[in-house]
Amino acid sequence: MAETRDPNGGAKPVLAMIGGTGPLGSGLARRLAAAGYAVIIGSRTAAKAEATAAGLAAEGLPVTGADNVTAARLGQVVFITVPWSSQAAILDEVGPQLAGKLVIDTTVPLVPPRVARVALPAEDSAALAAQKRLGSAVRLVSAFHNVAAHKLNGGEAIDCDVLVFGDDPKDRQLVIELATAIGLDAVHAGPLANSVAAEALTSVLIGINRNYKVDGAGIRITGLKRD
Repeated sequence: MAETRDPNGGAKPVLAMIGGTGPLGSGLARRLAAAGYAVIIGSRTAAKAEATAAGLAAEGLPVTGADNVTAARLGQVVFITVPWSSQAAILDEVGPQLAGKLVIDTTVPLVPPRVARVALPAEDSAALAAQKRLGSAVRLVSAFHNVAAHKLNGGEAIDCDVLVFGDDPKDRQLVIELATAIGLDAVHAGPLANSVAAEALTSVLIGINRNYKVDGAGIRITGLKRD
């Protein structure tokens, strides 16, 4: 799949969505493809990924499907959109394809059935666990934790900030530009170690949704100058 072009003449990277048949992955794929990015949806089985991709392609979106390893190999920027329970196994599977690439990890360490209770891993966060498993050859950024997946799959505007964590500000900026392209506000939130805050906040938001009977509470950072 070739790179697409933005209106200013720059190349848009091909995006791979590992675990892209789930609600978050498919929602991000839909919005990013609608913004003009070529997206490869990955799944453990190519047939499942191809079926999801076919539904999006029928809407005129530049989306194809492949198994996770192939998607990781072909993607220039790779999203990890899998449950915490699958993260380690999936990273071990696709890791050899990721050296030198920017990887955007969206994993939140939710532990059923008490997903409204914060449960952090031994590494302190899912992002640090991913970086440890993938090694220093991978440029890891953590983001999109606090955005309701069903809202990404809808067409309405989303009233939510995206907190973006990573050790390289240039990599964070690229992810902020991706978030902006799909209509979200995004904020530099510091190094990868800070991802623990957004990951833990996801459980808090789940509890807020239940207690207040709301449809996907989000967060806003106040005091910023907005365009």
